[in-house]
Amino acid sequence: MHTFAKVNYNNKPMFSVVAYILLPFIAALVAAVWVFPKVLHIALNKNIVDNPDARKLQRIPVPVLGGMVVQAGILVALCVADLLVDCNNLYTIVLAMSIMLFIGTLDDILDIPSTTRFILEILVALMIIYTCGYSLDNLHGLWDIWALSPWVSVPLTIVTVVGVINSINLIDGVDGYSSGYCIMACVMFGVFFYLVGDMPMTMLAIVCAASLIPFFMHNVFGRTSKMFIGDGGTLLMGCVMSVFVLNILKTSTHCEQYCAAGLGLVPFTLAVLSVPVFDTVRVMTMRMIRKTSPFTADKTHLHHMFIELGFSHIGTTVSILTLNCLVVLGWSISYHLGANVDVQLYVVIALSLLVTVGFYYGMRLCIKKDWALYRFMQRVGRLTHVERKGFFLWIQEFVDRDAITKSQEKAR
Repeated sequence: MHTFAKVNYNNKPMFSVVAYILLPFIAALVAAVWVFPKVLHIALNKNIVDNPDARKLQRIPVPVLGGMVVQAGILVALCVADLLVDCNNLYTIVLAMSIMLFIGTLDDILDIPSTTRFILEILVALMIIYTCGYSLDNLHGLWDIWALSPWVSVPLTIVTVVGVINSINLIDGVDGYSSGYCIMACVMFGVFFYLVGDMPMTMLAIVCAASLIPFFMHNVFGRTSKMFIGDGGTLLMGCVMSVFVLNILKTSTHCEQYCAAGLGLVPFTLAVLSVPVFDTVRVMTMRMIRKTSPFTADKTHLHHMFIELGFSHIGTTVSILTLNCLVVLGWSISYHLGANVDVQLYVVIALSLLVTVGFYYGMRLCIKKDWALYRFMQRVGRLTHVERKGFFLWIQEFVDRDAITKSQEKAR
């Protein structure tokens, strides 16, 4: 098996392997923590904020440059990672990520038309195919299909990249959801890449997760230091997720070694992305049925349902991430029970439809009929509202003091 590592980490003591992972992780954390108050100050000083309206859940303007914090952590940490692992093949990927951050940040500031952004996303997908060398050109035995011709793989890759990017973009509706989901997905993909020996991708997953953690803390617990990740951050992370998927599914991937053991690579990637992808497909389909643009904003996403049921933002985030984890668990059980690749996919699709379409319209019916399940979910939702005192108040004061103090010092 070809190895990208500058050192053969598989033959190193465990403490060395931990060091290879821990150093970039710490570098990403420190960089994101350091740059956060500076970006917050820029957003406040230049009034780059997300203003409340009838569709949005916040009541006051909130700074919206969180994607820049995440990108800064990623760039610094990858420089550290490159000292340990040959990350040369990540340079063009980082360029694609930066372009998506730029497009999203422009959208946050100037409100780019959805059609223009859609075209730009297609161009970035083509860049990933022809410059980065990533393509969904192999189904790895799904329906007994292996290698795909370019006439099929290129359009399929474009649909995958654009679809994943917009799926991640559209889950940014409540505090902690998009960043929490991306942390979870990066951990899952990172563990998988580590197990198959793909260290550059392992590093990318590690530093992305670490860069998101400080932002997550401010987004969830901060009051005066709260910031949204914005379209810049969601498009950036959507690009990362699509690269993870393509890296797993391309021909001659490190992950092919698991195909012989019956592990479905397509079912696995779909399971990790289940809730964002299936909820986005559901929402866009219903918009088109209503003869409106699929990009028209509304309040019909899964997270809106949890908010309507009375869940707090963090309660909504935890609940949806739990549903996504259940889909991954269901896929894992089917694999370990010996199900073939096709059956694994059907299990993932069935569970994904259950936790998105089934849950949403099931709860909509319960609300309409005022059934007992609706009242039970309301009681559960009320339990997720935790008063900010004690430990939670300490976290809020800590993240607010760290960011605002530095921001106020720069403003003097």
